[in-house]
Amino acid sequence: MTRHDELPVRPITEAEFADWQRAMSVGFLQRPTLSEEQLDARRAQFVPGRLLGAFDGERCVATFRSFAQEVTAVGGAFVPADAVSNVTVSPTHRRRGLLSRMMTRDLAAAKERGDVVATLIAAEYPIYGRYGFGPATWAAEWTVDVPRTGLDRRWSGPQDGGRIDLVDAEDVRKLGPDLHERLRRAQPGAVSRNELWWRINTGAARVGSSWTEPYYALYRSATGEVEGLVSYESDDTWHGKQPQNTADVNWLIAVTPAAERALWHFLCSIDWITQVKSGWRAPDDLLPLFLPDPRAARLTMQADWLWVRLLDVVRALEARTYEGSGSLVLEVVDAGGLAGGRYRLEASEQGASCVPSTRSADLTLDVGDLAALWLGGESVVRLAALGRVREERAGAARSADALLRTSRRPWCPDLF
Repeated sequence: MTRHDELPVRPITEAEFADWQRAMSVGFLQRPTLSEEQLDARRAQFVPGRLLGAFDGERCVATFRSFAQEVTAVGGAFVPADAVSNVTVSPTHRRRGLLSRMMTRDLAAAKERGDVVATLIAAEYPIYGRYGFGPATWAAEWTVDVPRTGLDRRWSGPQDGGRIDLVDAEDVRKLGPDLHERLRRAQPGAVSRNELWWRINTGAARVGSSWTEPYYALYRSATGEVEGLVSYESDDTWHGKQPQNTADVNWLIAVTPAAERALWHFLCSIDWITQVKSGWRAPDDLLPLFLPDPRAARLTMQADWLWVRLLDVVRALEARTYEGSGSLVLEVVDAGGLAGGRYRLEASEQGASCVPSTRSADLTLDVGDLAALWLGGESVVRLAALGRVREERAGAARSADALLRTSRRPWCPDLF
């Protein structure tokens, strides 16, 4: 019998795709067998060389997929990323190093391709820090008690001259991509969406075991410009002849506060809806403050969301903008051997340069902690207090915060 440390880890062939999908479903405790329709839809995700599997004989026992992505840096630059997803190890083959072998192989290939970062959404917190990833964005979910909001339930539309219309999936596929492009240019932490994303999220491609058609509402400004779009579902709950329905937001994107406000007020005005669940939002989202009584929005979840792994420190730090001016020498420790070294960052509002340096370091930190700081949502002072950043020069942590932190928290609207 083949030893676990000798099991082959390699890119799968297209003929092995169904077995790979079965292994992934087993790892995620989903139904092992997919229909031919679901397999056909998922085959659109097959890119030669980007789907890895570990094999015990003929059976796939571990899965790993990466795909091309762009992530928005502070300031709006689109940075090429290696997006990691579909990571599983079958319960019969855990703790044998299979994930480490797949991750090492994929990250090396990503660096060779010239990707600046790798990204993922972590199902479990403790796993990915050991591969150099750090939580760079966080997400929050609010549950809104509609009767407590203080909003007039007779609301008949935006007061700014805009309008909200219900639209269908075909409209979303036409109008959504351009709207999302506008959003991600302005939102650090946002990631690109390809055509397949829009097809899956409007029911045109069925990759899951079931599909519930949502409602879609579109906001247009007074000039007719599309500025916001929401996808939501509703249950059908009645207590004592009284409706107690919940609107669940799948996703809501808006490029202006007016559009965002109008869509939340619309959701809170729908007859029979007594509760709105916001879905994954930024931790400093404006939702509660759009309501006359912000306490009507109860925070029901807050957790890490987008994890980032720096593959090229120089390009990552030069890609983003900075809200102040200053110089910083960073000693970056990388056990994976991909991005470690000492770097001098010279930053101003006009741009930044980052070069390898032999000067004395101001701060020493792990590559995962630098990734957590890269999008501006984490504090160097906080990490220093936790012992994760070491000050080599007194006051360096506070100076670094003045450079790296942003006025609003980064946010990734997507799960991938």
